[in-house]
Amino acid sequence: QVQLAESGGGLVQAGGSLRLSCAASGRRFSDYAMGWFRQVPGKEREFLACISRNAGNTRYADSVKGRITISRDNAKNTVYLQMNSLKPEDTALYYCAAKEARYSGDYSYMVQWYDYWGQGTQVTVSS
Repeated sequence: QVQLAESGGGLVQAGGSLRLSCAASGRRFSDYAMGWFRQVPGKEREFLACISRNAGNTRYADSVKGRITISRDNAKNTVYLQMNSLKPEDTALYYCAAKEARYSGDYSYMVQWYDYWGQGTQVTVSS
């Protein structure tokens, strides 16, 4: 299995940027498709972005498209989420997730597709 640890969250003013990181340990990172999600209390976990094992495929939620970029560095066992033009409604706990993918192009926006989750990193955007 793989262990995930998010970092890079914090307090930022509206309009600012943050880069979240998710470091993986355990199994071979390049075997895993990765996703980023967020959640606020009382709401369901929301898909943001996902990336295939080989980084050849990415997908973004319409709500954040154009403001975020997912990327991965398989040599560093890390997936990133660059977030720009942040808004107060982006305030949430941000999670990364992993799924051992059979095919290099596999990825998914579905919460239930992923097998492994990190503990989350808090992002707070002030107005």
